[in-house]
Amino acid sequence: MLFMCHQMALEQESKAKEKASTSTPPSGGSSPAVQVPNAGGVSTGHMREANVPIIWVLGGPGCGKGTQCAKIVAKYNFSHFSTGDLLRDEVASGSDKGKELQDMMRQGILVPNETVLKLLEAAMVKALNGTVGYLIDGYPREPAQGPEFEKFIAPVDIILYFECSNETLVARIMKRAAESSTVRADDNEETLKTRIATFRENTEKILVQYPTQLRRINAERAPEEIFADVEKSIDELLAAKKK
Repeated sequence: MLFMCHQMALEQESKAKEKASTSTPPSGGSSPAVQVPNAGGVSTGHMREANVPIIWVLGGPGCGKGTQCAKIVAKYNFSHFSTGDLLRDEVASGSDKGKELQDMMRQGILVPNETVLKLLEAAMVKALNGTVGYLIDGYPREPAQGPEFEKFIAPVDIILYFECSNETLVARIMKRAAESSTVRADDNEETLKTRIATFRENTEKILVQYPTQLRRINAERAPEEIFADVEKSIDELLAAKKK
């Protein structure tokens, strides 16, 4: 049913784009291809032509990528998106889509990547006019998701991969759990080791697909030292985008 609804939406969007493309452009020189505006006034499918930097941020649980994303947002005015947060926000909104997602989560059904990408694209388009770039946090999680992102949204510019040993990741999470008033069911050493092993298996398969975009960053250091390497990578990216 979800797939059929999505197909209908795609067909309607396609028809709207065809109709828009036949309209006569205003006089006064050439104009870009006509796009279909969304509710926020920004053209759907505009991401590929926008030339706004896109960074995937990857790292194991406890690697400190949340801290680094906050620093990037503060310095560079990037928009920071986590697919998990987007799903939770949609559920919290009480929309029909949110109710559908909530039912899926209650049943333990994985949300289709197609649905995740549509939520992500909508958030990116909404932020487009006021952002310098995008941080996509914790995505892709599986090897097939990267190519799907690039096909349906836009190519990734660089991947910031925060590297830590398994021992460091476990120690950081256990310390965080001990200091937190909220106890998570998966914050125990054995479960963490399983999570980390799954993460490494999937992530290495992702990273080998993007050798030129990959930026490996030693995340065993102090946050300020790590951010110095992050700044270097982002400064180089922004300079290249301006050429």
